[in-house]
Amino acid sequence: MPNQLSIPTGVSACAVATTAKEAAFRIDYPLAAARNTRVVALDAAAESIVRTAAAEEWGQARFYSTTDPGHELITIDGDSVDLAGELEDSNTVVMVSTNGQNAEAAATIGAACKVRGIMTAGLVVTPGQLTSEALFALRPHARILLVPAEPDDLIELLRATRA
Repeated sequence: MPNQLSIPTGVSACAVATTAKEAAFRIDYPLAAARNTRVVALDAAAESIVRTAAAEEWGQARFYSTTDPGHELITIDGDSVDLAGELEDSNTVVMVSTNGQNAEAAATIGAACKVRGIMTAGLVVTPGQLTSEALFALRPHARILLVPAEPDDLIELLRATRA
């Protein structure tokens, strides 16, 4: 029988991860609660996208549409509510646009969020188009901008931000 060399194997990565030494690096507190996200459709096509997302199960997310100048939001049920009141407990606002309509509403919502320190995101749903009126309307008022987005990107964005 030929002389066989024995190659020692180390402890597997899974075994190392269970050691007391590695346990010191584990995060031992629960994830933050769901975000108080407000989602606002700025035009009719965007409202359809927002309604589809609203049908999903969410933690603290609320869904609206609006028209210029944006001081009032319209709930999915059709009730008018004051923008300032709806932003009171919010920490994230997502504005959805497909065509650039209601640019004044985007400006109003963006300014109200800026004053309150609320993170804003813009979802420009213009598949295949890198530039559009929707982009120009949202760009100055959204800290994060998703361009060109697909309609189902809203749901993915909300899941990723724990809405």
